[in-house]
Amino acid sequence: MAEKKEIIPKKHPMPSQDPRERIRNFNEVALGYDEETAVAEAKRCLQCKKEPCRQGCPVEVDIPAFIRLVAQRDFAGAIKKIKEKNALPAVCGRVCPQENQCEKYCTLGKKHEPVGIGRLERFCADWELARGVQPQEVALPTGFKVAVVGSGPAGLTCAADLAKLGHRVTIFEALHVAGGVLMYGIPEFRLPKRVVQAEIENLKKLGVEIVTNAVVGKFATVDDLMEEEGFDAVFIGTGAGLPYFMNIPGENSCGVYSANEFLTRTNLMKAYLFPEWDTPIKVGRKVAVIGGGNVAMDAARTALRLGAEESWIVYRRSEKELPARHEEVEHAKEEGIKFAFLTNPVRILADENGWVKGMECLRYELGEPDESGRRRPVPIPGSEFVMEVDTVVVAIGQAPNPLVPRTTRGLELGKKGNIVADPQTGATSKPGVFAGGDVVTGAATVILAMGAGRVAARSIHDYLMKKKA
Repeated sequence: MAEKKEIIPKKHPMPSQDPRERIRNFNEVALGYDEETAVAEAKRCLQCKKEPCRQGCPVEVDIPAFIRLVAQRDFAGAIKKIKEKNALPAVCGRVCPQENQCEKYCTLGKKHEPVGIGRLERFCADWELARGVQPQEVALPTGFKVAVVGSGPAGLTCAADLAKLGHRVTIFEALHVAGGVLMYGIPEFRLPKRVVQAEIENLKKLGVEIVTNAVVGKFATVDDLMEEEGFDAVFIGTGAGLPYFMNIPGENSCGVYSANEFLTRTNLMKAYLFPEWDTPIKVGRKVAVIGGGNVAMDAARTALRLGAEESWIVYRRSEKELPARHEEVEHAKEEGIKFAFLTNPVRILADENGWVKGMECLRYELGEPDESGRRRPVPIPGSEFVMEVDTVVVAIGQAPNPLVPRTTRGLELGKKGNIVADPQTGATSKPGVFAGGDVVTGAATVILAMGAGRVAARSIHDYLMKKKA
């Protein structure tokens, strides 16, 4: 009779910096599993025949196979298996919301905690990065050239897949450093930039060329790339970098940031290292971040590290409706972030010099669910109060940057300026032009953008092979 497998009900804890220490630095909070912990966690996997976890992975990683290899201590085999489908495993292992994707479907999670799939993916990627990345196989050259506009997660994934299929790929990045939102939007303490750049170096080894400081729509349009530069297909993955504001009185006061600016100045432009780096950033004594997503958590936690005495999340729904990852919320609480739930600003107050001195807010209660399925926040009449703050960060979402969509002939756009693309193929209304990620869907997750990049790469390859035939 087969020996019955012992069930370990909880994930092995992720080692992390002490909250009292980490609020004084920008070093990574989560420290990663060691080999023994990774093997022990991998052995929790039931290796189900139906493999339900795979249905939750947008980039189609063979999850049971790589976990089985970890359990056997074949770490080289495990990372090779992951990279058959995922070009950015060290990134995904850190920022992918596994609890809403692969781990959501884990059989073990029905009665206990699911297997720590993301933690194991990070372990495998970090294990390889520490030892030197092994080259991947690339198909023989097809003779086709593909332009990828934007070097965020969608563009990087699309480029990697196309390069492995033998196409000559050039990425055009508007900023001076490749990586898109991975570089400018996610703080160092959650995603170290050395990790992002190591993943990008691996793409270059596949033959991908990356051109920075190249603003498509200015130096050349998509049409120019195809008609004058000879690219056979174009993938647009320019993301959603145009911040939304609340359009309330006082929002133009000094000391009001979009989360996009606040995080870009801190992350990409290294404001946290001022004056060693030349980018200053003014953070007051008391900071309020408007919003409840991962970006809001990132901004609030960053403000503490930049020297704020108090950092608040101001969110118009209750804690139950917070869209941020549970892990990020818990880290924020550990670090002393304060939360004002069922609260929303209606006016920003400024002093005689135009600097923020407070926010007039309304208290809310939850009504019936709206189209998102969450209960709609309803203002309570007469509940106005003033919250004393001297810095406000608006983190209520972003829209696609309009430059590329507006300068591309024959490209169908949605009401919010997003590119209309077939979700099954990434094909747009313009022949030979494909799109994916936040420029199509609006602001979403890194892994969903990567999934869209993978879908588009497959479709671009089919499109080019038909041309060849």
